[in-house]
Amino acid sequence: ELTGQTDTHLKHHLDPDFYAQPQVIEAFLEMMSAAAKHGFQIHPVSAYRDLHSQLSIWNMKFDGRRPLLSENGKIIDPTKLNKDELLEHVLYWSALPGASRHHWGTEIDVIDLNAVPKDYQVQLIPEEFEKEGVFFGLNGWLDENMNQFGFFKPYRTNRGGVLPAPWHLSYRSLADGALKDFTMEILEEVIENIEI
Repeated sequence: ELTGQTDTHLKHHLDPDFYAQPQVIEAFLEMMSAAAKHGFQIHPVSAYRDLHSQLSIWNMKFDGRRPLLSENGKIIDPTKLNKDELLEHVLYWSALPGASRHHWGTEIDVIDLNAVPKDYQVQLIPEEFEKEGVFFGLNGWLDENMNQFGFFKPYRTNRGGVLPAPWHLSYRSLADGALKDFTMEILEEVIENIEI
C-alpha cells in the first residue's frame, strides 16, 4: 500500500471519478459540497496513482517523451542537461516511483472546474494558483477551509526537492501514518525491482 503495488486500501468513487481511502473520499466530498456553496467546483485531476503509473510518468520525463519543467514551470530541453541536472528537474515535479504520496490513497490534486476557460489547457503549475491565475480563488478558499475537512498542502513551500504544488491536498490523519511507516529500505527494495 505504501508503494503503490496494491490498491486493497482504496475505494472507487464514480462521480467525480477517483480512487482513495474511504475516509478520504468522505472528507473530500464534504469539502466539495462546502466549496460549491461558494461557487467553486472542486474536481480531482489526480488521486491514487499506482507504482506502474508513477514509473511511466517518471521514465517518460526522464527520456523526453513527456515535457520536463524547470523550477518556474517552463518547458525545458532535457538534452541540454547532464544526468544529475535531469534527475533534479524530474524530481522537482515527480516523486520517485514507490515514493509518491499518491500511492497512499490520501492525496488529491485539485482544480476548480468553474474557473477553467473554454479551450484552456490545465497545466498544474504554481502560476495557475497565484494572483491573476485561473485557480487563485480556489487556492484562497482551500487555504482558509481545507483544514476543517482534514486536508493540508504538503508542498506549500519549497523545502528542497519537490517544488510548491498548491493543487496537491493531503488527508493529514492517514497521510501522517503512512509517512511514519515509510522507510528508505522500503523504497530501496522497490527501486531495485523496477526498470527505472
